[in-house]
Amino acid sequence: MENDTESYFFGAHFAALKSGEIELLGEGLTGEDLAAVPEHWLSYPAPPASAHTALALLYTFFTAAALLGNGLVIFIFSTHSTITRPLDGRLSRGKVLLMMAFVWIYATPWALLPLFKIWGRFVPEGYLTSCTFDYLTNTFDTKLFVACIFTCSYVFPMSMIIYFYSGIVKQVFAHEAALREQAKKMNVESLRANQSSGAESAEIRIAKAALTVCFLFVASWTPYGVMALIGAFGDQQLLTPGVTMIPAVACKAVACIDPWVYAISHPKYRQELQRRMPWLQIDEPDDSASTATTNTAPNAPA
Repeated sequence: MENDTESYFFGAHFAALKSGEIELLGEGLTGEDLAAVPEHWLSYPAPPASAHTALALLYTFFTAAALLGNGLVIFIFSTHSTITRPLDGRLSRGKVLLMMAFVWIYATPWALLPLFKIWGRFVPEGYLTSCTFDYLTNTFDTKLFVACIFTCSYVFPMSMIIYFYSGIVKQVFAHEAALREQAKKMNVESLRANQSSGAESAEIRIAKAALTVCFLFVASWTPYGVMALIGAFGDQQLLTPGVTMIPAVACKAVACIDPWVYAISHPKYRQELQRRMPWLQIDEPDDSASTATTNTAPNAPA
């Protein structure tokens, strides 16, 4: 007969552990702290202390990367506005403030409702080193909250990202096509002073940046959304502490990576980076000029 002490548990460490060696998650917690932990996690072994240390260092790195990356985006925006000052399509201060207010008004309820336990609640997840909205409690309110936040915070933003970036890419392609058509009429190779045969076209670069941002959103938030849906409507036994920490870390990472994508894809930033760090071999052409160049078939003298 098999001894119970020889049974194996799988989950928190992604490896087999003997039951006699296990300290369960939540041990040492009492009162409100213990009540805040979903019962699902209390049956799993606690991770080693090194896992908590590694996650703390990772979260610290994410915070620093996000702060620096968003600073780069602000710098690029201010530099771009100073240099270009576009006359068409420029947003006024009032429009910008309205857009910012809309974003905060739209997002705030999904943070405040679970914070004050009006609808849903925040609970520890995985290794109990981070918190999230409760998607494990088997009640109608929890299931409804998960369905609503999935729709409003994932489906709607995803749809808008795809729609707006598709419009940007389409507009850039149309603009570049118009430039090429005008160049043909003027009997020149290009209307850009620095356009060479081997240079990457503007529409390709914009498309790459747009696709990268869309991919990052999908790759980081889709696993977490699927995990929340499984917790609320599916088989919760699939959600071990170790498994759930992967999408939890991934969705935090995207907030750090997106600003860097915007920064690195901006030609002015790349030119400045090339000037300060030539050893990176960025080779970003100066596209400030927009005059016509090389005649393909010079007109015969009259």
